[in-house]
Order: sequence, then C-alpha cells, then structure tokens
Amino acid sequence: MTTPTSATTSTPPPGAREHPRPRLAASSCLLGAPVRYNGGHSRDRFLTGSLSRHVDWIPVCPEMEIGLGSPRPTMRLRTDGHIVTKDETDHTDAMHSLADRRIPALDDLDGYVLKARSPTCGLFNLPRYASGRPGERTDGQPVDRTGLGVFAARIRAALPDLPTEEDGRLNDPVLREHFVERVFAHARLRELFSSDWRPRDLVDFHSRHKMQLLAHSPGGYRETGRIVAHVGDRPRADLEADYRRAFAATLAVRAGRGRHTNALQHLLGFIGDDLDATRRHDILTAIGSYREGRAPLSVPIALLRHHAEGEHDRYVADQTYLEPFPDDLALRHHV
Repeated sequence: MTTPTSATTSTPPPGAREHPRPRLAASSCLLGAPVRYNGGHSRDRFLTGSLSRHVDWIPVCPEMEIGLGSPRPTMRLRTDGHIVTKDETDHTDAMHSLADRRIPALDDLDGYVLKARSPTCGLFNLPRYASGRPGERTDGQPVDRTGLGVFAARIRAALPDLPTEEDGRLNDPVLREHFVERVFAHARLRELFSSDWRPRDLVDFHSRHKMQLLAHSPGGYRETGRIVAHVGDRPRADLEADYRRAFAATLAVRAGRGRHTNALQHLLGFIGDDLDATRRHDILTAIGSYREGRAPLSVPIALLRHHAEGEHDRYVADQTYLEPFPDDLALRHHV
C-alpha cells in the first residue's frame, strides 16, 4: 500500500462539528504526479487544495504499477474488454492482476477519485474500439462510447459500496457536494464499525443520520430504520453487513430540491413550537427560497443550525444533515 499523503490537519472553529479524516484513493496524476502517458500530470485544484486539508490521499497509477513508465504509448479499450497499445500489446491480464492485488489494501478506503477518459481508470462513456468482431467498423474510430476502465471496473465490482467518482464530474457543484457527503458519511460508519461497538452505538449513529438519510431516499430511510429496529435480535456481523449495504445505497441516491425541502421541513417541525412567529417565518421563507431556486441550501441549513443550538435542541443540532462535511469546504453554497 502506498503511504497516504496528507496536509496539516485543520482545527475546526468553535462550535463546529468534529469530522473524521477520510482515506481516499486517487489517480496519481490528479494529485500532481507526472505519470501520464505524455509525461505530464492532471493536478486537480479542488482535490489538492481545499479537500486535501481534510483527507488522507492514497495515490494509485495502474499503468506505472504494471511497469509501463511515463511517457508511454497510449492505450485503447476494445469492445472485448481488453486494453492494448497501438502495437496491439495486450495489458489486460497485468491490469486485472494488479487490481486483484490492490483490492484487499483498498478495503479501508472511504472513496476513490479516478481519471476521466482513461482506458484503465475512467468510469463513464469511454470510447471502445474494434476488437475484430464481425460487423465492427475498421476505420480506426470508436465503435461506441459505453466503456468502463479495466482497472476501475475491477475495483467497482469488488467494492460496490465505495463512493467513486471521476475528476471531470467533480466540476459539477451538485455532483461534487454529493460525492464529498458520501465520503464523510462512509468515514463515520467505518469508524463506528472498526471500534468495539455495541448495539446502542449503532442506534445512536442511526439517530444522528436520520435526516441525512431521509433527504436522499425515504425508502432507504425506512429500510435502515427497520435494520436498526432489530439491533438486539441479530448477530452483529449480519447487522453490520446489512446496515453498511443499506446505508451506502441510500446515500448513493442523489438528493434533489424536493427531498431536501422535505428534510428541512421535518427539522423545523422539531423546533418550530419553541420559536416565536418571526423566527419561524424566517426559516419557512428560507426553505421556500431554496425550494424555488432563489437561495442555496446553505441558507436554510444555517438558520436551522442557529435556532436548534439556541433552543438547545440536541436531537436537531446533532443531525449530520446540518453539517455532513467541514463547513470550510463551502459546498452547499452552490447547490
């Protein structure tokens, strides 16, 4: 396993929630290593800037690790699932073997950022080239753009609950916020299950995550609740496996304005009776502005946090939904 790289741990401001420090793998070129096919890098400013203050990075470059070097001949993904260089040298078996060796050491990760458009690491819409099958085009142009990188496919199959994303998609504020939220939630769950946890610890964990789960999927919210309801009746290993699966699947559903609005209104319901008419109206107005796209999510969130802490409502104030990741990432100012 490559030694994690990390920046100086930032000290949270007074009143801020303490967050775990996730462990993330990333394509080495995205962290600034000159390992691309042309000898360059693809340093990502978000990954190596604000996010790096809060996470530990595990750099991975599959091509370098199978001995191809940098610079190196470009590779193509074929329709038969193989990756070959222009001289038709096949590196598929070497890449599969590397992934299989790497997977056990990646099991304690909280997320993985992969290089887009890479025939080894790309996750979406990779060009696939002819492999000699009857009817395939022979003009050297892609047959289609439905491919998945050979190394990435192996990782996804072995670690289906691991949050994964491509660097290019992280330029979208909604996708960026969603990925980072999943990463920190994964880290919190990993910390719980790596401890000597007891049933009541899972109950407490679930209680703090209820509104976060509800915002992503009401069905997932109910499913995780049913699992926790039987916390004292089942073997811990079975309980952990089922909760991990349901928790990850729920948070993998992207939360839209409607579901966020539902969660915000639920939280207001817990503290509304303790507020005077003016303060309640302010929160309702902020929620409405968010629902209609006139204000970012951070506005009603800030009001709810402020009033929950002021009214000493610990259930609401402790909800991870109100601060799922460090505030200084400022991700909810743009969604």
